[in-house]
Amino acid sequence: MKFLLVGGTCFLLTLVINLSLRATVLSAKPVAALTIATLIATVVSYLLNRQWSFRAYGHKREAVLFFVVSGLAIVVNSLPLAFSQYVLDLREPHISKFGEDVADFLSGMIVGTLLAMVFRYWAMARFVFTDRLDTRSEQQPEPERV
Repeated sequence: MKFLLVGGTCFLLTLVINLSLRATVLSAKPVAALTIATLIATVVSYLLNRQWSFRAYGHKREAVLFFVVSGLAIVVNSLPLAFSQYVLDLREPHISKFGEDVADFLSGMIVGTLLAMVFRYWAMARFVFTDRLDTRSEQQPEPERV
């Protein structure tokens, strides 16, 4: 649940930054706008996941692995948008500006985010946050063995 709340918060952050960049300096570069927005949200995600979702001890190795996994996840997140833009050619002048915006939102923010979320969750639990605090041991001591 915590992982989903962090993800939802970072999704909204990505959406706001992506739309802001697309409305201003990166209007002609939707893949770059999404990549930058996702990169910023990744840093926020690291801090929130480390402190709250996974309650992990801090290690330099953990941070490096987190950003390696997140870098791969940014690529996973951007692939559907790049496919939509450059393979399917769902952009102006082939379709309307509104059609391009809808295709970009669906491919980048929805499909890309879902694929990257599944990848991140698996990779974070498997490779990054492996030294989690055992919450059971905080609540109940283990019974003595005789």
